[in-house]
Formats: sequence, C-alpha cells, structure tokens
Amino acid sequence: MHLKILFFLTAILLCTRAFSQNQHVTGKVTDASTGSPLEGITVRIKSVAKGTQTNKDGIYQLDVPAGASLEFSAIGFNTVETNVNGRTEINIQLVSTATELTQIVLVGTRGGGRAKTETPVPVDVISVNQAGLPSAKMELTSLLNAAAPSFNYNKQSGSDGADQIDLATLRGLGPDQTLVLINGKRRHQTAFVSVFGTRGRGNSGTDLNAIPESAIDRVEILRDGASAQYGSDAIAGVINIILKKDVNHLTFNTGYAGYYDHQYNTYFKKDLQQYPHTGAIDGNTVTLGANYGVPIGKHNGFINFSGNFLRQGKTFRQVLDTNLNNANSLPINTGRRAHGDGSVTSGGGMINMEVPVGSSSTTVYAFGGYNYKSSDAYAYTRTFHGFNPLSSGHTDRFPTDPGGSLIFYPGIMESIPTPGNVPDTVFNPHIQTHIQDLSLAAGVKGSTGNNWKWDLSNTFGRNDFRFFGDKTFNASLGASTPTHFKDGGFSFTQNTANLTFSKDIPHIGEGFNLAIGAEYRYEQYRIYAGEEASYTNYDPTFNKATGAQGFPGYRPTDEVKADRSNFAGFVDAEWDITKKFLLGGAVRVENYSDFGFTSNYKLAARFKAAPGFNIRGSVSTGYRAPSLQQINYSSQFTNVQGGRITEVKIAPNNNPITKAAGIPDLKQEKSVNASLGFSLKPVSNLTITVDGYLVKVKDRIVLSGQFNAGDATLDKEFQDALKALHIDNAQFFANAVNTTNYGLDMVVDYNKKWNDQHFRVLFTGNIQHMNIDKINVPDKLNDSYLHRGEFFSEREQHFVLASAPPAKLGLNVEYGIKKVSVGARVTYFGKIVLLGYGFAGDPAKEGTGLPGDPNLAGTGISPLVALDKDGTLVPEQFNYKGKAVTDLYASYRFSSHISWFLGADNIFNVHPDLGYVPGAKLSAYDGETGGPWDAVQMGFNGMRIFTKIALSF
Repeated sequence: MHLKILFFLTAILLCTRAFSQNQHVTGKVTDASTGSPLEGITVRIKSVAKGTQTNKDGIYQLDVPAGASLEFSAIGFNTVETNVNGRTEINIQLVSTATELTQIVLVGTRGGGRAKTETPVPVDVISVNQAGLPSAKMELTSLLNAAAPSFNYNKQSGSDGADQIDLATLRGLGPDQTLVLINGKRRHQTAFVSVFGTRGRGNSGTDLNAIPESAIDRVEILRDGASAQYGSDAIAGVINIILKKDVNHLTFNTGYAGYYDHQYNTYFKKDLQQYPHTGAIDGNTVTLGANYGVPIGKHNGFINFSGNFLRQGKTFRQVLDTNLNNANSLPINTGRRAHGDGSVTSGGGMINMEVPVGSSSTTVYAFGGYNYKSSDAYAYTRTFHGFNPLSSGHTDRFPTDPGGSLIFYPGIMESIPTPGNVPDTVFNPHIQTHIQDLSLAAGVKGSTGNNWKWDLSNTFGRNDFRFFGDKTFNASLGASTPTHFKDGGFSFTQNTANLTFSKDIPHIGEGFNLAIGAEYRYEQYRIYAGEEASYTNYDPTFNKATGAQGFPGYRPTDEVKADRSNFAGFVDAEWDITKKFLLGGAVRVENYSDFGFTSNYKLAARFKAAPGFNIRGSVSTGYRAPSLQQINYSSQFTNVQGGRITEVKIAPNNNPITKAAGIPDLKQEKSVNASLGFSLKPVSNLTITVDGYLVKVKDRIVLSGQFNAGDATLDKEFQDALKALHIDNAQFFANAVNTTNYGLDMVVDYNKKWNDQHFRVLFTGNIQHMNIDKINVPDKLNDSYLHRGEFFSEREQHFVLASAPPAKLGLNVEYGIKKVSVGARVTYFGKIVLLGYGFAGDPAKEGTGLPGDPNLAGTGISPLVALDKDGTLVPEQFNYKGKAVTDLYASYRFSSHISWFLGADNIFNVHPDLGYVPGAKLSAYDGETGGPWDAVQMGFNGMRIFTKIALSF
C-alpha cells in the first residue's frame, strides 16, 4: 500500500511538473492589409513579466507556460490577445488603426515610435506631398513655413548670399539653434553666415532646400529643446526628415508658378524708364521631381532614387505711383532700382538604401545626395553724377579715363531720366553664387540575442559656397577693368560617427526603453580668397573705390582653415510607469576641442488623464558652442545705409582689430527650456494640441553694429587699426544679448472620410513674445551712449525681436467628392515693427550733440528722419501691420495614376504696408533691402498662380 501511494504521488508530481514546464512558441506577425512582416511588435506573456519583439522578418520566439495568453501590440495597430493552448506556432495578423498611422513619430524617442498625440513633447508631422502639391510654394522651407505653427522664415532680398539660403527658425530663436536630421542622422549646416537681412543675422543654419522634395516621405518637427537628446544645437528643437522607402513605384511631379502683381511689378510702369523688368508675370518657376525604388534581395531590401530640378526667374517690385500727393506713392528708388528676388537654378538627387544581411537581424543602410545651385541677384545701384536730387553721385565707383570722363559700357550701364531732364548714368552690379552640397551616410544596424538593438553609422556632409561678381567693375583699374570677377567663398565640412544601443524592457512597469550611445564629430571651415582684381585697390591715392562693386572679393587676409572635434555620450530613457503615466529623461555630456566640457539634461512626462486626453510637459537645458563660421568669418564689403555707401570690415573673433575694439572671445550660448500642454482626441477624426513654452537663452551670438573710423571718441588703438585698413566701418560677432521667448502653439486637425467624399479642417497657430533681458556690452565700448548704441542699436534689437511675428495663424479647409477637391488656406501674420538706419541722429539723448549729428546718421541709434513738410525730426519706425493671405486651389484626379492641381497663393494680391514713415516719403527706402519693404514673413511679390501634375505608376 505504501508503495502504491508513493508511486501515485510521484506520478502526480511528474505530471504537475510536466504541465508547469514552459513550451517553446514561435511565429510570424504580419500586416493584415499588406501581408508584409512587421518588425518591432511587442509580444508579451500576460501572466508573467516577460516578453520579446519581432525581428525584421516579423519572427518571434518565446518560452511560454502552456496555459498562458500572449499579447501582440504596437503603436498604429490594434492589440491582439490569444491563448497558447499548447500550440508551438502562432502566426498573427495585425490590423492597422488608420487614423493613427500618419501620426507615428520617430523624433524625440529612441523606442519604436509613438503616436503624435502620446508624445511627451509636441511634434508636427507634415506630408510633403499633402502640403506641397496644392500650393504655389516650390521649395521645402516655404512649404514648412505654411504648414507648421512656429516654423518661420523670411525670403531675403539684397542680402548677398542670404537671397539664396532660406534660413528658418523655430519659436523665434536663431537658425543655428535648430538641429536638422535626415533619417535620424545629423545633417550638416551651410558654410554661409548671414550678415545682411532681417532674420538670423550673424547665424548659420541648414539649407533645407538642398534636399530634394521628391525624396521626402514626411517631415517631423519637434518643437521643444532637445540638446540633451540630440546635441548642443537643438536648443529650439529638431527637424527630422524621413526619406521614402517605396519600391516598384514611380512618381513624377512637375509644376509651374509665376507672380502676377499688377500693383507693384515694374513691368506695368515701363514708361517711367527707371527700373528693370521682365514681363507681366515674373518669377516664373518650373520644377521637376521623380522618385523610384528597386527591391534588393528576398528580405525587404530596397534602394530608392530621387531627383529634383528647379528654375526660377527674377522678380522686380517697386512703388509705381510717384505722385507724392497720392496715398500709396513713393519717389523713384534711386538707391536700389532692381529690387526683388534673385533668379536661381537648382538640381540634385538623393538615394536611400537598406539591405538586410541574409535572414539575420543585421541591415546595412546608406543615404545621401548631391545638390547644385546657381543664382543671380542684383546689388544696390551705382549712380555716376546724381542729378536726381534723391540720389548721390559716386564717380569713384565707375571706370573713368585719365581725364575723369566716364567710360560707358553698353549692356551694363544705363542712361536714366532725372527730374531736371539731365540723364544720369547708373549700373546695377550682379552678385552670383554657385553652391554645391554633398552628403553621404552609411551604417549597419541589428539586434543581439537578448534584444539589444544597435546602430553604428558615419555621416559626412560638405557645403561649398562661391561668389562671383558680374556686370560690374573695379573702378581703380580704369579702362582695363574686367566685368566678371571670381570673389572667392567658403566651405564647411562635417563628419559624424555614432554608435547607439537601445532596448525595450517590457516587464518594467508597462514598458521601459533604454538607449545609450556615443558620438564623435569633426568640423572644418575654410574661406577662399577671390582673384586679385576682385578685392584690390590699384589707385595709389585711394580716390577710387576698392575692389569689385557690389561684392568685393575675399582677401588673402580673410583666408582661414579652422577645425575642431567633439566627443559626446548620452543616456536616454522612456518609462511607461503605468498605462497612463510616461516619464522620459536624457543626459548628454559633450567635450569640444575648443570649448571644453558641457552637460545637458532633460525631463519629460505625459499623463493620460482620460481617454483621448493627455497632459504633457518638459524641462531641459541647452548649450550651443559658437560655430566655426561665427568664430572665423572675415570679409570686407560695400554697404549702403542712411543713404551713404561705405566700406565695412567684418573682423573674425581672433583678429587684432577685434581685440583692439575690446570684443571678448566668443563663448557658448546656454539655455533653459520649459513646456506644458495637452493633446485631446475627443473623437477619432479630431485632434487638438495646445502647448505653452518658455525659452531663456544667455549670451546669444549675433552680429554687432558698425563702428566708424571717423569717430574721434573711439579708443585710439581701435581707431588706428580701422584707418590702417582704409575702411569706414567695422563690426564683429559677439555674445551680445540675453533673451526670453514665451508663447503658445495650437493645432486643431479634423479629418473625415465617408463614401466617396472627404473633408478636412486644419488650424495651426503660434502666439509668441520675446524680451531682450540684457545687452552684454564689452567694457571698452561701454564708455558712451554712442558706443553702446553702435554695439547693438535699437535697430538691431528690433531685428532680433522680429525673428517671428507675435501671431501666426493658419486655417486650411478642403473638401473633395469623387475625383474633385477644392480648398482654401488663410494665413495671418501679426504686426512687425522695424527701424530704419536713420538719416539723422537723436538729439534728445545725452552726449549725442546737435540735431542731425553726422556721427549718428545711419547708425540705427534711435534713428530719425525729417518730415517732408517742415523738416521736423521724427522716429524712423516701420509698422508692418498684421495681415492675412488667402490661397485657393483645386485638384482633379483623372485616374489612380494622374492628378492635376491648380490655384493661386495670395489670391487677393496682399502686400505688406510700405516701409516708410508717413509724411517722410523723401526719406524712403532706408530699410534693410533697399526697397519699399523689409523682408517680412508674408513676402512682397504678390499673387502667385500655379499648376502641377502628379503622376504615379
């Protein structure tokens, strides 16, 4: 009996153990609609804290208790739960949640991506095709400007290279305080430094237009400080461009656009015989774009090819009514007769490739491209005699014979009528640029046996920027002057290598993702001198102007070759503590070869307060070392301000002139960011996000004002250095200001489809304000009102404050039925206040001397102009009132392969208010562009008609 009982108990024990043992389960997870394998799907055992993820082939393996249940989940798909029931192979098909798929974002997280409404910080997701096709906007920067609430840029005119590099900003900060990524990898900046123009003065940035639109699937804009996650120059946020992965799918887009501005296009007042022009429709633009992908191998490998071409003509804008008794009239613009956008021709291509290594978890990838851009823009007008009383004669800018008589060049010089019926001779120098942009990223990624994902990559980028002067002269050469000059230029090279590890750990709370990594970055900046005739003064008396008119070339003394390196390491974690509460944090340490060690931190959280309602917020620090461009840029150029033509030297930070002026070495910018907001999805078709933010930046680097060699009150060492160079003014890069930005971003998106109809309403808004907390005047220049003002005048302060309008609101409504869609966009830009240079100084300030003191005229220090009626001095303030621009468009889908779009941007031909002081029309054209308007965000070219055709096969 005892033996039987023992045998029975042993049998029960063995059976219990057998049933309690885990069994090995494997399977494949695919997309229910396409059958494609799904990588990164979380497979979790419901009864125990254990799980895994699918590999690139959708395969998973897991040891599971026989009676357990498995849960399959991923963002963008409905969760599936199934019992094992003794099965050893379980294949699952997941159904996508279509309303969320277009909102999955990768930027801001190193996990598998999150729904846009569930991120702890605000992220905009912009489809380039959706934003670009029903619009006359032909380049990426202008498209994003219309689509994203706190993305801002201003098309420059008369600003040398800034005419062709559209530097954009986020939340009113500097262009170089936004980091650009492509497929999550750092994109290099342009070699260009903005020294003119109303936005981004003294900054570099990334040329987004060098990236072919046809290559882009979508753009993710993270509107929050991210220095601790991605690097020091992410103070304002991150723009992540995701390239297409399509295969066996050919797309081809072509379009035309042109401006029809019957109010200010100089073509409509040809009889004035004062301004150049083209036709009734100018700025004619043609674009071509193509994309095609080829599959590689048997494991979903691909290579995707893209190409773009753009050609855009010049625009010419002036006030055509010269009867000063009329309300919207101005006198002839003698200072810049050819005012408008320059022409540009651009073309390039890009590839995107991923190739899995057999059936392993390892994938080799690469992407990169090349873009070439050439442009031609007009500089300020040179006038020989100045018979028009509003102009001034500058015979020193013209080639003359030994007797001083003008040498006339047909085709370059023109004879212009004047009020006294005595013709004068003028010419408009051309500034041309040739820009080459090259990039290549390559890497390998995979996962280990314990589900650590790893990614090793190297990214190279180079931007080469060359200037040329055309249809211009070096007057000091007399009759032997050439009319085309090689002016030199600059280049910037960046190489970034990084290694990242990340792992999803499902059994810590509701999920925990840990990422660690290291990065090494090398940068090099060079300036190239132009040909000798472009910068040399061959007149021993210096009575003739120096170098080529319009843009004197870079000199051998400007040449530089500077480099530096940077090591960085980071830890980035996201923890779903519960199904409702997400906590994220990041720490990044960096060591610059020239600026030493820094560390940055970020903490972010999101709480699901109710179904469809999330509260989110973050706090972070930032650090941006001065760019090599800011430290080393050097040039000498001709400037026109306050009606005067002067020679200006921008001295690099280590130059003896800079030291003589008392400008300290550049140091890093430091920032603190905070944001708080919410996302609301009350119904499946409606999403609402509102986010407030605060950004404090200390020691922002900007370009100072100009110091005049004729100022006897300057420090003698500084004054002697200026005179030795035979220049009029000098300016410098400096950590000039501390600022605080605060604002509110809003997005409301309603998208409904039913039967063969669709309806969408999209509202985007940004309300913001900036304070200048402090101006950091160096001790040596803090000795007088004049010098403090010259260091960073009221005029310069207004340019910083106008980096973004105080309000930017956009409403897009679209309705479609069957093959036809119609839509409208209304964008409101808030009021901007800017100042002129000032034809006279401010007599009310201590130490400024008599009214109209020539030492203050043209400095931008409390600028004044005289009223036409009685000469009374009044502040020269330009009030650009808030205005709305309306776009209309329609499309027709002939078939699944062909769609046609047409419409007009700014259909009502709205322009900014004219940039002059009421009652002081004779002092007009004293703004930054030399034209009737400054470069305000709404633009000044008027209505733009367009048509586009999209082919898909």
